[in-house]
Amino acid sequence: MKSNFVLGIDIGGSGIKGAIVNVKTGEMTTKKHRILTPEQSTPEAVVDTIRQIATKFDWEGAIGVGFPGVMQHGVVKTAANVDNGWLDVDLEKLLEKHTGSKSVAINDADAAGMAEMKYGAGRKNKGVVIMLTVGTGIGCALFTQGKLVPNCEWGHFCLSGGIDDAEKWASDAARKNFNLSWEEWMQRLKKYINYIEDMFWPDLIIIGGGLAKKLEKKGISFDTRTKIVPAQLLNEAGIIGAAVAAKKLLKK
Repeated sequence: MKSNFVLGIDIGGSGIKGAIVNVKTGEMTTKKHRILTPEQSTPEAVVDTIRQIATKFDWEGAIGVGFPGVMQHGVVKTAANVDNGWLDVDLEKLLEKHTGSKSVAINDADAAGMAEMKYGAGRKNKGVVIMLTVGTGIGCALFTQGKLVPNCEWGHFCLSGGIDDAEKWASDAARKNFNLSWEEWMQRLKKYINYIEDMFWPDLIIIGGGLAKKLEKKGISFDTRTKIVPAQLLNEAGIIGAAVAAKKLLKK
């Protein structure tokens, strides 16, 4: 395999997806392979799933992983939506042990944002850009002058009105849990986005995750002062960005 290629992995609440990515062009060179996230999403179970994806592609090279939590130097520091056994696990070392491959692990929203900034909706934007991934939870990534400020866990902001965790109130999982209509859900998301606007005054907000596909299709407008655009790479952004994060492992 040529040195421009990395196996990108996106760990989600319902599925773990992977594909081989040309990190020079940002293109996936294989169809993505998805396996259901183990019901007991322990480190061992999730890493074994990643190993299965690597085996599917007969992969022995570098691996980039997007993980749904705060990551510091490859170590998991929060586990809001996964098994608590992840806390303080060195995911990069665990992956190398079980797959034999060097890896880089970063926050999943940061991974998606990196892909959009390099190849998608945020390309060439040098202002303050925020990526919001709206799905089972709410992930956030912040960029200024094209540089990532990692681990912005704004999905867990406390909002006004006694809302102590934004994603439990405004995510797609919340829509299902509260049996919200589409209009009711959009009103909650607007309130959340307005809060983000007032805190950070971004130049651009990119909406990713499962909601990205529906923004243009349904003609959704949040009536915000900040320009809002759907992610161009859609659900592939996490895979591509994770691979890009591991580019530094490739031989020059």
